[in-house]
Amino acid sequence: MKISELRQRSKSELQKILVDNQEKLRQLRFDLSAGKVKNVREVRRIKKEIARILTLLTERGEAEQR
Repeated sequence: MKISELRQRSKSELQKILVDNQEKLRQLRFDLSAGKVKNVREVRRIKKEIARILTLLTERGEAEQR
């Protein structure tokens, strides 16, 4: 998901997507260690999306404090 798409989401939606992505990443790591994963780039993609969401949540948190 692109950053522009994420910026349009509400804080609660972002938190839900974050939890889902963290669960996907956890499952991918287990599958990777078991040798079930064909697309190892998926791990990188999910990690980057998690970082984007965390950045947006931090920015919004700082904006609310001001």
